[in-house]
Amino acid sequence: MHPQALLDLCTELVRLTLKFDHPADAVVSRFFRDHRNLGPRERATLAETVYNVLRKKLLYEKLALSGSGPKERRLAILGFKGSRDFLKSVLTDQEKQWLDQCDRIKPEELLELHRHNLPDWLVQPLKEQLGNDFWPLVDSLNETAGLDLRVNTQVAKREAVQKELKEAGIRAMPTPYSPWGLRVEDKPALNKLDAFSRGAIEVQDEGSQLLALLLEAKRGEMVVDFCAGAGGKTLAIGAAMRSTGRLYAFDTSGHRLDALKPRLARSGLSNVHPAAIAHERDERIKRLAGKIDRVLVDAPCSGLGTLRRNPDLKWRQSPQAVQEMTLKQAAILTSAARLLKPGGRLLYATCSILPQENEAIAEAFSAAHPDFESLDAGLLLDQLKVSEAASLCSGGDNGLRYLRLWPHKHRTDGFFAAIWQKK
Repeated sequence: MHPQALLDLCTELVRLTLKFDHPADAVVSRFFRDHRNLGPRERATLAETVYNVLRKKLLYEKLALSGSGPKERRLAILGFKGSRDFLKSVLTDQEKQWLDQCDRIKPEELLELHRHNLPDWLVQPLKEQLGNDFWPLVDSLNETAGLDLRVNTQVAKREAVQKELKEAGIRAMPTPYSPWGLRVEDKPALNKLDAFSRGAIEVQDEGSQLLALLLEAKRGEMVVDFCAGAGGKTLAIGAAMRSTGRLYAFDTSGHRLDALKPRLARSGLSNVHPAAIAHERDERIKRLAGKIDRVLVDAPCSGLGTLRRNPDLKWRQSPQAVQEMTLKQAAILTSAARLLKPGGRLLYATCSILPQENEAIAEAFSAAHPDFESLDAGLLLDQLKVSEAASLCSGGDNGLRYLRLWPHKHRTDGFFAAIWQKK
């Protein structure tokens, strides 16, 4: 594609995305459907340009003030993912001079807000939590997330899949913590691989795999994935159960559960039962009260642990939205807890990095439910022979450790998990 045409498309996609009417990934997907003639290289350039702009929005908006032409074009030029020579071939002399001046600016010369590119309301809570680790986190959030795969142990062994991928020209290394994971370089077209078609692999962040591992679902048990969504963790749990017992995948969105169906068909699992529910107090939930061995509550959350993949979230979320989310999280956790029978395990998780969605919810639940005993995530991971288990956890006010994963420390999305056993 001619560089001018590609830059024009980048400009238009930046304009559409910065409306923040819809999630960025949905806007990008719709744009690609409307421009079906685009090849894989053009799509990659367009997507990464937009995500660069979202990651460094405050900086690029500041730099754009000194440029000329439409604002969205200036932002697209600054965020352009590709060869500078390719880009400059269609820039005016004035634009080239401006871009060179912008490229010469060193990070240490910038104001803090132009270095971290975070909304004001998010900066202080992260600094309070992380101290000297704040800037390493910022650097990691402004990078592109890696690609992790989960090997379906019902179908294949990790070593065999790693070899199969190598033969297909894809370099993959075992993930350091999850026994099911492979970390892949670049972003190959996985859906063209036989390993994908036969259900041997699923795309899933290593942190998400560890949540399923911590649940420790066993053969023949009754298990509930309370907020199943598209079912990534459901499939991991089902494989751990060796396709035995009964695994309910509940969600209030039938649309999200529809996305599970083709994945479930590929997986070969026969123990998964997806079901849309109206709310956390649905009649289906009441009928199962006191009958379930294990429950995973991967609660709806701000998603701020996924900013490497979804940088628009930091501009689309707000303190008010987070506060509303915490009320929903507490209500869902309380309802889900009613499902457990004595001795059953409850796991609450989010992909948030904010303590009010994590430790605060867990500690309030513990205080209000003396019939649930808190379990130490570090000890459980150690028993599961997870490497460096202690480094994956941090302490709460109750002296026990929660799972606490950070992009800059563990190369995963940001995840939290608290675990209880019903007495």
